[in-house]
Amino acid sequence: MYSQNTASDREGFLPKAISILRHGYSKQSFLRDLCSGTTVGIVALPLAMAFAIASGATPEKGLFTAIVAGFLISALGGSRYQIGGPTGAFVIIVFNIIAKHGYGGLLLTTMMAGVILLLFGILRLGKLISYIPYPVTTGFTAGIALLIFSSQMNDFLGLSLHSVPPDFIEKWQTYITNINHINITTATLGILTLAIILGVRRYIPRIPAPVMAVVAISTLAWACNLPVETIGSRFGGIPQQLPQFALPEFSLEKMQLLLPDAITVALLAGIESLLSCVVADGMTGSRHNANTELLAQGTANIAAAFFGGIPATGAIARTATNIRAGAYSPVSGMIHAVVLVLFVLFLAPIAAYIPLAALAGVLVVVAWDMSEIHKFMRLLKAPKSDVAVMCITFGLTVMVDLTIAVNVGVVLASLLFMQRMSTVTRIKESDQCVTNVSGTTTEPLTNIPAGVRIYEIDGPFFFGVADRFKSVLDIMEKAPKVFILRMRKVPTIDSTAINALELLHNRCKANGTVLILSGVRQSPMAELHRLGTSTVIGSDNILPDITAALARASDIIEGNPPKETPQRSYRSAKPATSMS
Repeated sequence: MYSQNTASDREGFLPKAISILRHGYSKQSFLRDLCSGTTVGIVALPLAMAFAIASGATPEKGLFTAIVAGFLISALGGSRYQIGGPTGAFVIIVFNIIAKHGYGGLLLTTMMAGVILLLFGILRLGKLISYIPYPVTTGFTAGIALLIFSSQMNDFLGLSLHSVPPDFIEKWQTYITNINHINITTATLGILTLAIILGVRRYIPRIPAPVMAVVAISTLAWACNLPVETIGSRFGGIPQQLPQFALPEFSLEKMQLLLPDAITVALLAGIESLLSCVVADGMTGSRHNANTELLAQGTANIAAAFFGGIPATGAIARTATNIRAGAYSPVSGMIHAVVLVLFVLFLAPIAAYIPLAALAGVLVVVAWDMSEIHKFMRLLKAPKSDVAVMCITFGLTVMVDLTIAVNVGVVLASLLFMQRMSTVTRIKESDQCVTNVSGTTTEPLTNIPAGVRIYEIDGPFFFGVADRFKSVLDIMEKAPKVFILRMRKVPTIDSTAINALELLHNRCKANGTVLILSGVRQSPMAELHRLGTSTVIGSDNILPDITAALARASDIIEGNPPKETPQRSYRSAKPATSMS
């Protein structure tokens, strides 16, 4: 799903910041980073608080996450422009974890997710994570967007509900039941927030729209002394101090209980961060190092848990803002964290005047942006299997649980992929022989001895194909004396397919048939050697091409002993071309 870096991989796990600074860092470069870092720090301010509140945490937890995780993601990451912090992707799962296991459970989950991300990076699984199917990511992203939108209606409309059911259907039933309790002043501020964001985006795109909206609405509410709920009235404001280091409480039993959630957080962090890197690469022409980025994400989430934060990942919108603001290096992301530190130390009391309706309005826009409704609608025209995967993932995300949705979506997509691959691989009777290197012309094999049948496997030979392969002998009216299986077009083979080969060999042996393999390529041959199948079939019956295989078949039928046939060197063997 995402493009992968090549040149960057040669640097191993070297952070992009060090790689860039090695080549020199001028005063001009610093000024660019200072300007962009300040801009993106201002943009991150309302978003960090909004995501934390929507997740069921206090606003300072979002700021602490953006400071600690944001700094480390930029300092240690594999992208030149990545900005990290809390994002909308985590809102629903964080809310559910806090509801079920308390904030201590969330800290432990975040730390465990960080460790999983570290393992992903160390094992170089960056490319593997990128293979999570597009219908799955589209489905759960749209589902998260709908849930975020739903979660903000209480603050957006001023319903003043002290507790809102977590279930999607029950939540909306509660909203509808209390529709008469809408606070007109609060709802008006929420609508004005939307109008300002959309207007600034359209007419003054260089100004951060969420910041402009929050500042304007906060000023209006304060100046007019409007009776609306604010950060100060609900949370008592934001403390003017940096987070304290503390280890999360953990036990083996609790870790086992939280493991599924930790895996989901790790997968979401990996997917979101690598997608953000790809967006940045597309905007700038740079190349990211996926495995280094995963290591940075893991370290950042562990550190965030130690300082009382919530899960973090690469933020696509803030990364794009960073690039548009003229960032030169990861130093910009570090400066963005410093800007947030300065806000906490010197300007935190101002945050107490921010109406919750304004932050809810910001998240309503975030939810709309996340949904990417145009992509969702376009995917409805895709093959039915992809539509089914997307809709099931979307439905499970909204109605059941994000963890289950991601797991089921990936499993369904994998099963469909294997089914498609099994239809691509063909097993057919072969009486043709390729006569030129390009394989564009063929001619019939004219020297096939009586009593010899030739079949060919065309495509990957794996467990999805093995079941069809087992029935090859069943379709023959009479067992042949020699059965030649051409494998020149088999690039890979797995253990299930190898077991099917051995079963075929045993059935041939029971029927008095000799099995001969022809044109086995380097990778499959290595697996046959490793599992001992080459010994079972016999080295005399594994030939480098069809000519040698037919000669061996003639000797068997005529009762001649096997001849010394030059064997292909499979250490350096290349795919067979002309006569395999």
